This record gives sequence, C-alpha cells and structure tokens, in this order.
Amino acid sequence: MSFFKSPAATTQQAAASDDTIIDGGSLKYTAEAGANSSLPTYQEASGAPIEVNSPLGYSAGHVTLIFINISKMVGTGVFSTRADIGLSGLASSVLSGTGSVGLALFYWVIGFAVASSMLSVYLEFSSYFPSRSGSEAVYLEQAYPRPRYFFPTVFAMQTVIFSFSSSNSIVLANYLFRLAEASPSDWQLKGVAVASYTVAVLAVSFSTKWSLHLSNAIGWIKLATLTFIAITGLVVLGGNVSSIQDPTAHFRNAFSGSEGATVYGATNALVSVMFSYSGYENAFNLVNEVKNPTKTLKWSAPVSLLVTGILYMFANIAYFAAASKEEIINSEVNVASLFFENTFGSGGASRALNFLICISAFGNLLAVLIGSSRMLRECGRQGVLPFTKFWTSTRPFGTPLGPYFLKWVLTSLMVIAPPAGDAFNFIVNLGVYPQSMFHFLLAIGLLLIRRQRKRLNIPRTEWHAWSVVVYFAIVANFYLLVAPWYPPTEGANGGNVSFWYGTYVVVGISFIASCGVYYVIYIKVLPRFGNYAFRQTIISGPAGETAHKLVKVPNHELASWDEEHDAAGRLRRRQVAEKVDQPSEA
Repeated sequence: MSFFKSPAATTQQAAASDDTIIDGGSLKYTAEAGANSSLPTYQEASGAPIEVNSPLGYSAGHVTLIFINISKMVGTGVFSTRADIGLSGLASSVLSGTGSVGLALFYWVIGFAVASSMLSVYLEFSSYFPSRSGSEAVYLEQAYPRPRYFFPTVFAMQTVIFSFSSSNSIVLANYLFRLAEASPSDWQLKGVAVASYTVAVLAVSFSTKWSLHLSNAIGWIKLATLTFIAITGLVVLGGNVSSIQDPTAHFRNAFSGSEGATVYGATNALVSVMFSYSGYENAFNLVNEVKNPTKTLKWSAPVSLLVTGILYMFANIAYFAAASKEEIINSEVNVASLFFENTFGSGGASRALNFLICISAFGNLLAVLIGSSRMLRECGRQGVLPFTKFWTSTRPFGTPLGPYFLKWVLTSLMVIAPPAGDAFNFIVNLGVYPQSMFHFLLAIGLLLIRRQRKRLNIPRTEWHAWSVVVYFAIVANFYLLVAPWYPPTEGANGGNVSFWYGTYVVVGISFIASCGVYYVIYIKVLPRFGNYAFRQTIISGPAGETAHKLVKVPNHELASWDEEHDAAGRLRRRQVAEKVDQPSEA
C-alpha cells in the first residue's frame, strides 16, 4: 500500500469541495475547521489543505507554549561575552555597541517593544488560521497568494537551505569542554558539537508528547537559572556582597560613554537584542497541535515574552552591578561566569553555572528542532518541494522524522565544513538577514489579509492587533533591513569579518533573488516550452496527513481537469458521484 493516495474518491469529501469554496473574484477561498478549533480557517485555495485531525496529536497546552518560546529565546547568548561561542555575546555586544550602561538597557527595552509588536502580528495571523501550523510558511502563503506558489517556493527553499543549528551546537560543545576544564582542538570541538546535536535529534524523534515534556522540564531550569541571577543581582545592587565595592557605580551616570556610540555599533547592538528575543514566535509553529489555539496563545505567548524580557533586564542589571564595563567587554570567560566569580568567587559556583548553561543550550536545540520541523513540514505540505512523503510523514512514531533528519544532516555539515572565525560569523549573519526581510513582509501582509477578509465579509476574529502596533513593526523591521548597509567607522573591512562588512547582506538578497529565478524557470518558463501547466491535487497518508501535490497537466487537458476539480484540487461532487455509480470491474 502506497503512503499517499487521493482522498477525492469519496462522495463525502467531494461534497465538501462544493460547499466550502468561496468566490473572491480572481482568488478562490476555502473554509474548513480543524478538530482543534470550532472556528473555520478561511484561506486562499492554493494554500496547503487543512489537516482536520492533527497527525502530530494535541499535546501542546499553555505550559508547553510558554516554555517552547522561552527555551528558544533563552539559549546561551544572555550568559555569554565571547564571539567564538556564538553570534557574539549579547550582553557585551550590546554594551560595546551603545557605549554606556544606560543606553544598553534602553536598547533591551526597544528590542522588547519590537518583539511585542511582531508578536501581535503573529497572534492576529494565528486567529485567522487556527488549524494551520508552520507560522511564517502559512502567513506569507496567505498574505501573498499571487503570483501563485511564488512565496511558498521562495520561503520553502530559504527555510530548507538554512535549516541548520551549527552555532548553537558549537556553543553547547564549548561549554561542555569548559565544564570539563579542557581545551579542545578544532576537530574535538566539532565532534562533540555533532554528537550533542545527534542526541538532541534522537530526544525528539520517538515521541511528540515526551519531547514536549522534556522541553518543558529544561524550560523550568532555564527560568530558575535566570531568576537566581536576577535575585542575586538585586542583592549585589543593595550592597550586600562584600567582594563588590561599588555596585551602583555604573548607574550613577548611566549614559556616560553614549557619545562614542556609532550608527554601525548601535545597529549591531539592536540586532544582538533582537537575536536574543528570537523565539517569541516559536509557539506559532505548533498551532494545529493546540486546542482552542487563539484563546490559548493570546495569553501564553505574551507571558513567555514578558517573563523573558523582565529576566533579561534584571540579568543585565546584575552583570553591570558586579563587573566593570571593561571586564564585561574584554573578559575571557562568559559574562555569567564573570558575575558568579565576582560574587561568589571561583570554584564550585562557576562550575555549577556552566552546567546550567549546558542544560540551557541543549534545551535551545530541542526547542528549535521542534518548532522548525513543523515549519519544514508545512513547506512540504504546500506541494512546492519534491518528495512529499519525506516532509509530511509522521510514521512510525507520530513525529516529523523527515525534517528532523534534514536538520541533522545540514547541521552536521555546517559544523564540520566551515572553519572557525570569518566563515562561521558570515554564515550566522547570512541566516539572520533574510529573517528580518520576511518579518517586514509579514507585517505588511497582515494589512493585506485584513483587506481581503473585509472584502469577503469574513467575521472579525478574537484577536485584532492595534494598527499603530502593526505600523511600528513595519518601521522597525525596515530599519533592520536598511541599517546594516551603514559602514563601520573602521572602514569597509571593519565589521565582525575581515572582508567587506556588507557581504552577508548582498549574498542574502542574492540568494532570495535566486529562489525567485528558480520559481520563474520552474513554474513559468518550463511549462510554456513543455506545453503543460501545473495544477494541484490533494493527497493523504494513513495517519491523517494531507498535502498538496503539483501535477503537470498537458494544455489540451486543462479544460477537462478544471471542470473535474475545484480550486483546492479536489474532485467535484458530480464527477465523484459518476465514478461511484459506475459498476466495478470483475
């Protein structure tokens, strides 16, 4: 028995095809409710079909959604200083870019505001599509339905190519060696990084439910670690630690040094802050695994961001109270270890903290794996990627093994292949810039979705972001797209790589443009020369998986195909009824 088959051979499903198509002029829409929500999902018909019963189950509740976000946001960056263990240490990077403690803390507030505005955008999108997982893959698909398959193709290719977590794996390996008080060679570091990621992949591969439970448990540890640092910082700030002579020194003239900040440094500081908040959207990758998703997400997602933002702020205050600016920027150890050494002395306390940071890094790997696997699976369900079974299947364990395997292969490759230094930093930066571009398009796309729904008289949903918040998100993400072009004061080669500072921006834009060229050739040019056109059909798997598949229909058969199939690719009622009435062959 083949994995996929056409579900259009039953009269029940064919009847649904006639009843749920909404004529929007040049666009056709479907309306269908999943088992996780009483509200229907109205979507443009070229979008991936609704999986009425989630093949991944419904194990994501309030606590899971909170910690799936926190575990992705709180990796290791807030504990770190050194550039060789990640995308530069966030605390020192922000302080170095802004020049003063006061401006650094203000930037953390700005980053929280930008993240909150984008969270509102995601919440409204999720209220429109309560039975679709995959967040951006879905929202861009629906906000920009024309040219047909353009955004699904471009976003799917970008998502697949950048589906690696090499930086997080190397961070974890660094801390494991630091915990063992060993100095690894490059290949020892890479070997441990690959092994660590392999363990993470195995941890999520055999059970969706238990992988979420494991992520929750590590999320509690992360929360406790940051809370302990925050409370200890307040104790230090109150002058109750004898080893720290003047804990309020940085706060008496908090903005001293701000005049030395440059546009390039300030931009890097904001990028670092936004990188630290990356993960507030992770829960939206699991929407179809959540019962009553709009009601659940509208408070669990903001709670995760608010808790993280408050703890980030107190953690930074703790660091500034326990160490000088020079120590934070120039320290050879991570900033959290520096804080513990200055507060408790070297020894057991610092080693205990390194262990907690290892746990935090491993939890980050799990959270990213869980969220991005759903996004990859949704890209596969859109029909624009080959090997639909690979992306969509949840057999045999009820988990997306195909996306997990792809991420393991790419991560292992990106850990082993690039040398440390410039190549590593370049690859990390290259993955960040397209994300800002898609966020910018996403915020604009929300306004387009609103207009579409108003034109079709579709009822307003439970969550509606303030328009001023949406416009703020558009402006903020536009800044993050434009500002990286501004050169550093040291010249064209004065960035965090030894070559031209803007190389990653140009390469990122060129890559997305190349995805567009691929779309034009594959979807437009080749069909014209081959005398065929693409049409979509719906296929299904034994565990309830459903997906679109693009099929090549010869031009002379297009009229009959379109007559037999609706806009979503399902057989119409009349054609199925005729097939059912036909006598079966002996």
